Amino acid sequence: MLLCMASNQQTRPGIGELAKDSASSRIGVVMGEVGGRVQIRPIGGGTEWDAMPDNVVAPSAREELSARLAVRNGNSRDGL
Repeated sequence: MLLCMASNQQTRPGIGELAKDSASSRIGVVMGEVGGRVQIRPIGGGTEWDAMPDNVVAPSAREELSARLAVRNGNSRDGL
């Protein structure tokens, strides 16, 4: 059990890295930790949300690409 927890802690994204909140399937950038929760901001900006640390994982390459493309497509529609 300790090996599993250590492995989980090593793979959890740090501040400034992309992360997936597995409880909501949302992907964003880790902004910090307060009160035992991880604050994550959407890739394109916006309001941060709180996630439980055990639910914060690195997104797969496909999930990361999909999230980045969604932001880029939204920006192109908005003329940015």
